[in-house]
Amino acid sequence: MPTNQKDDVCYAQPRTLEQRLAIARDFVKRNDYTIPMLVDRMENTADGLYAGWPERLYVIDEHGRIAYRGALGPSGYKPQELDAWLDAHR
Repeated sequence: MPTNQKDDVCYAQPRTLEQRLAIARDFVKRNDYTIPMLVDRMENTADGLYAGWPERLYVIDEHGRIAYRGALGPSGYKPQELDAWLDAHR
């Protein structure tokens, strides 16, 4: 049985913002996630602007500006690089 089915985290594709928010809330609850999370609207505007596909890491500063932008994944997906950047900017 695939892990998502075993862990009961399979969802139908959300068709409304409320459905999308419910999935995000479930993720936060299941994972005891404490970092603020943003959820894109149904038009996927943020996805289009930030090109998060297939994987990309960002740090948004306290003024809402991009402070760190990782390269596109999978080859540019480098969490260790982000860790080093965060350590240097604390």
